[in-house]
Amino acid sequence: MDRVVYSVDTDALMEEIERLRGQIARLESRCEELDREAHIDALVPVANRRGLVRQLDMLIAGRERHNVPSALLFVDVDGLKALNDSFGHSAGDAALIYLAEMMVGAVRQTDLVARLGGDEFAILLDHADEAAAMETANRLVNAVADSDFIHHGRLLPLSVAIGITAIEQGDTAEAVLDRADQEMYREKAA
Repeated sequence: MDRVVYSVDTDALMEEIERLRGQIARLESRCEELDREAHIDALVPVANRRGLVRQLDMLIAGRERHNVPSALLFVDVDGLKALNDSFGHSAGDAALIYLAEMMVGAVRQTDLVARLGGDEFAILLDHADEAAAMETANRLVNAVADSDFIHHGRLLPLSVAIGITAIEQGDTAEAVLDRADQEMYREKAA
């Protein structure tokens, strides 16, 4: 049996390894970027529904394992259709962006603001019981009502209705969202 001897160019091999490492790093970076994009709303600079559900699942798990209180605020922008009809969709979009930025600025960095779609937002409050959630909701309602949203030189009034629910043992993301949505409609009817 003849023995085959291979010669290896170690410099070329090291160059190829470095090239592959660079390619892997670029692909990992792109995957992280795509993951971020998949969880951020296309219009406003906050999480989308997918990002919200991912974080809500984590808060539910925290409630199950460590009994950490958390709550969800379901925020509905009042009169967005009328604003769009009267002043155009650019005014409605600007109002949504304005409100999203206001909400982000009004909650803690550990909390999450998300746009569910259309004129609906949700805010996840970590380490917050129902009383703290109520205080945050009241503060937001008042801040929005007292704000000066100006679009193309016109002061346009904004208001929101907010439903509140605490995250409970045994909850699912869908159950929390449904409960908060129902509470928001109760708040609107009051």
